[in-house]
Formats: sequence, structure tokens, C-alpha cells
Amino acid sequence: MTEIAAFGTWESPISAADVAGGAVAVSYPSIAGAEVWWQERRPAEGGRTAIVASAGSEAGPRDLLPAPWNARSRVHEYGGKSYLPIPSLAGGFDLVFANFADQRLYAVGAAELAGGEPAPLTPADGGFRFADLVLSPVGNAIWCVRETTLPLGTDGRPPAGFHVGGGLAVRREIVEVPLDGSAAADPAAIRVLVNGAQFFAFPTPSPDGTKLAWIDWNHPNMPWDGTQLRVSAVPEAGSIAVADATRVMGGPQESVLAPIWRDEATLFAVSDASGWWNVYEVPAGGGTPCALHPLDEEFAGPLWQLGGRPIALLGDGRLAVVHGLGEVRLGLLDPASGELTDLALPGFRTVNTELEAAGDTLVVTAGGPQSPWSVLRVGAGGDLEPMKKRAADGVAPSYLPDARPAQLAGPPGNGPGSGVVHAIVYAPANPGFRGPDGELPPYIVHVHGGPTANSVPVLSMEKAFFTSRGIGVIDINYGGSTGYGREYRNRLRGQWGIVDVGDAYAAALGLADSGEADRARLGIRGGSAGGWTALAAVTSGPALTGTKEAVFAAATSYFGVSDLRPFVTDTHDFESRYLDGLIGPLPEADDLYVERAPVGHINELTCPVLLLQGLDDPIVPPSQSEAIAADLAAHGIRYAYIAFEGESHGFRKAETVIAALEAELAFYGEIFGFTPPGVPPIELS
Repeated sequence: MTEIAAFGTWESPISAADVAGGAVAVSYPSIAGAEVWWQERRPAEGGRTAIVASAGSEAGPRDLLPAPWNARSRVHEYGGKSYLPIPSLAGGFDLVFANFADQRLYAVGAAELAGGEPAPLTPADGGFRFADLVLSPVGNAIWCVRETTLPLGTDGRPPAGFHVGGGLAVRREIVEVPLDGSAAADPAAIRVLVNGAQFFAFPTPSPDGTKLAWIDWNHPNMPWDGTQLRVSAVPEAGSIAVADATRVMGGPQESVLAPIWRDEATLFAVSDASGWWNVYEVPAGGGTPCALHPLDEEFAGPLWQLGGRPIALLGDGRLAVVHGLGEVRLGLLDPASGELTDLALPGFRTVNTELEAAGDTLVVTAGGPQSPWSVLRVGAGGDLEPMKKRAADGVAPSYLPDARPAQLAGPPGNGPGSGVVHAIVYAPANPGFRGPDGELPPYIVHVHGGPTANSVPVLSMEKAFFTSRGIGVIDINYGGSTGYGREYRNRLRGQWGIVDVGDAYAAALGLADSGEADRARLGIRGGSAGGWTALAAVTSGPALTGTKEAVFAAATSYFGVSDLRPFVTDTHDFESRYLDGLIGPLPEADDLYVERAPVGHINELTCPVLLLQGLDDPIVPPSQSEAIAADLAAHGIRYAYIAFEGESHGFRKAETVIAALEAELAFYGEIFGFTPPGVPPIELS
């Protein structure tokens, strides 16, 4: 029997502990003979990233790397794919991985997997980090991106060959690391292959091993702004400077990604030269690239992490690709005919932009409103095998919200393409309860991080934690989000704090105007860049957008930026010039930084705020949350600031996830006027 109860007070079988347990993240699948390997981040193990293998759904997964080993790279601070299967001379596959604690590369022989002691491949000292691992053509070394960080000299200048980024001396190169372990004690055994740019990605040897292709870019560009695809002969001695290589595609206003070789003379790559990330055939010696199947859709996503590729070459010459608008489908593209055929993945609505193929088999992660990200092995004929299909353990599907795509009216004059705001609506869902007649549910606007990123309709137990209690959630892909072409992405250029905030207002008010949400109980939440938008929406946002009344009654910031000027100097190298495009370069745009910052703009429309922060965050340090907390206190605005020891950028420990979610639910109850069952109350200063 359905019980009538106020929204927010519904009893739910989904606890914060369930959310933490369900927050296991699977990513970067690889094919290792008859097995599929992947990365698995586990909150219950302190956020450790394990490497897992499975020969099939019947065999079940097995761990290849026992605790406390943690396969996580810190290159660009966001890392990416942190392991590589290596064919073993004794049969099977060896494992090479980057270890989080010391950032060294290690190898484990096939016979010792899950029990043997990994052997180091790189030195203990030197400030080295490694990512984007590929096997050298000869098979006796790893080719990868090496990032070196050193303290600046007493004069504040970097050593020769380094640049200054994030308060450190930084250098990146493509290098060769021998697999015999000789570099573990001798850094000189690591051979530099390519240098001369500030950033590198996708080191890709040709099939005959004589050429090397890669992507590079320099500050102030981010990889979605402009990159170059270059090709050079592999040097027998010494290294290649990027100036001496052939640029075959890309430039300052074109983002080219993910090169793979068709043969010794031709590459495939993804470029947004048309305004959309599409697949191109590229002459390796220089010439005119040719679009294979041009569409006003995206065939790639932003390069926040290294090591994943959105295209893969099958044995018959076809390409496995991902493509779509917001939601992403898996397809096969025939370069000869240009024909694109989608593969059906029943139960999985969208796929991730990380593919690998071998012969007629490919592996991918996919998910949907009722399915979290899962590892799939897919045949070119369409046969589908889940290698690890994660489920909402013990939770009936009726407690899980549907994901309804929505295109809401955007604010007028909010940049090019401002007529629409893309969003995904998750309405309250609980078979045991319904709200009182005449009462509308509270809704929380969820703002994704990035900001150059997007939200997709994949099951989130975190969202179900709220919707099963009668609190709706709307994910907004505001102007600047990926998945909708370069013009939509560029809406945020110079407009961060205005376009994103205006779109958040439009999405929230659009739900209220349509009669779906309670206008008096709208909240906003976000992490990192999403935390910035949440804070800006209740501080600087009203004045910048001309909004005369408060839109939100509560705001939650997970490690959000509150003042951009110290962020520029405090953050790491990868993002240290990111704001040049989002706001403007310093010091010329200093006034804009002051005007947009949440700090210093508490006003009569500012609502209560919950601040959640990791104390070991190198990207958004605690000083950011502490600054806005002090500002709120000085103005008498109710708030809570909760800091977590040992947490970095993005909470990884189960106990942290539980504490943060329960505090957030209690916070909404305190502000929206309901008492959520089963969580302790929160004290607001």
C-alpha cells in the first residue's frame, strides 16, 4: 500500500553506505588474450584502484594486484589508464602499472599475478610520473608520457627545458622505459623519444615500428581547445623535437585526438575541424585529411585523462567508434564505404569513450538509467557479454529513477546557442510513498565538474539516494559542456560564472514553471568546477545575470572553487592556464576574476551553504572552502564546513562518502523544512 508522506521524509532502502559501496568505478578495459582487464576504484579499500581480469561472465572477475598496491597515475593530477598488459614469453600476460604511492612503474610476471611482488621499472627519485603506456614495437620497452616535477630554484626560475606550472618546474616528454628493470637504479636508462612541447598524449608507433605519431599542445590551450597531431621517424639515438616532426593535422583552434594507424602510410584520428569531433583519415606524410562519416555529432570526449581512445581498429579494417549528442552509442564505421552501423546494447543506454579492439572483438564500458557503468565484451557481429555488470544490490528497480532527457529554454542573450539548456531529469521514485496532494517535491540542480565535461544518463546510486526519499534531481549540461559540438562548448569562453549560472537558473525555474518542482525549495549542488557554479549561483551570479530574486534556497559545494585568483597560482600545471579561456588572462582580466568570485559577493540573495572539502586536495586546496566559509560567517549566513582528512580531489573513501551524503541530506531537511529519517541532524553555524 502506498503511504502519503511529505517529500524528503520517505523511507528508502538506499543508504549512504549503499551509495559508497556502489561507487566502485570501472574504467579502461583492455583485451589480454582470452581475458578482459580493467581498472576498478574501490571506496571500501580507501579509494584503491585495483586491476581486475575476467575470462567471461561465467568465470567471474579476479584481482591481479593485491592490496596495498594502488594502480593510479598522477600525470596531470587526473591520471587515466594506469596499467598495460604485456604478452609474456612464458605465455599469458605480464602486468605493468603505475603505483600511486611513489608514482614508479612496476611489472609483475604472468605467473606471479595476484601473489608475486611487483618489480620496479623506474627510479625511486627524480620527481617522475608516467602515463599513456604502450608497448614498444620491439616489445622490450614501454613508450609513455613522462611528467617530471621539481621545486623551483631560489630565484623562482625553472631549470633548462622546464616551464613553470602550479608553482613547480614541470617538463613532459615521450620516453622509452626498458622492461628489463635497468632503469630502476639508473635514470639514464630511460631514453627520451620526443620533447619540445609542454603536453603530450597518445604515443602511437606505426605497425612496422619505424614511425611514431603523437598529440601535443602548449599553454594556454587545453586539449579541447587546440592540439597538433605529429609524425616522425623513430630516432635511433637522441630524441625528436616537436619542431622537427611533421604536423599532419590540428592547430591552435582545432582539437585533434586519438591517432591510430591504418597502415604505414595512413592514420585515423578524431578532430573537431568541422565544429564536431568526427573521424578522419590522415596521410602520415602530410596532406589533406578526409572525414569518413561527417555528422553533427561527437565521436570523442574531452581529454581530461590519458590512455583511453574513442576509436579502435578491428581485424577486418573497420573502426569501432562512439558517437552521439549527449548520449553516446557504439558503432562500426567502414572507412572504405563510409557506412556507420550501430551495435545494439540492450539495457545500456550510453557508452564511455574508452575502446579497445583485437580481431573481431572490442571492449567498452557502458551504462544506463538502471545500469551503472559495466565492462562489456562485444563482438563485431553484435554479440554481447558483460564481464562485470554491476547492479544495485538488493534494490528493486522501482526505487531507481528514470533519466528523462530535457531541453529547457535557456536565458535570453546568454551567448551563442543560448536558446536551449540540455539536461537530464530524475523525478522522485519510491513505490511505497507518494507526496501529499497539492505538494510539489523539492529539486536539486546537479552541476557537473570540469567545466568542460558533461553528465550522461547512467545509474547513480547517489541520485537514487535523494530521489527515493522524494527529492528530485536535474543534471544540467550547461553551455560549455561537451557532447553538443564546439559552438555549444565555446559558449563558456570568457563567460564562466555567467553562462553556467544563467543556465542553472533557467533549468531550475523551468522545472518550477512546468509544475514539476516546488519553487520555494530549489537547491543546487556540484563538485570542483560544479562547486564553483553552485557557489556563484548564490553569490556573484544574481548581479552578473541581472537576476532580482533568489532562485536557490540551499547550495552544496563539494571541493568547489570560491576565489579564482589564488586558484590560478595554487593549482597544478595542467589547469594553471585553463582560466585564460574561461575568464581571461591575468593580470589583464584581474577585475573579472574579482567580479565573478563567490568570495566577496555575499548578498541579500545568498542562501545557506554546505561546504565539503578534502584536506589533501592539490587541485582545489582547502583554502578555497575556508575562504568562503569565513565570508559566510562574516555576513551571518547559515553554513556548515566539513573537512575530511586524507581525501583528495573527489572523495574516494567509503566513510567520507557516507558522512558527506548524510550531511547533505540533513542540510536539505534543515533548509527545506522536513526531517529525513535515519540520518543525524546537521548543525549550521
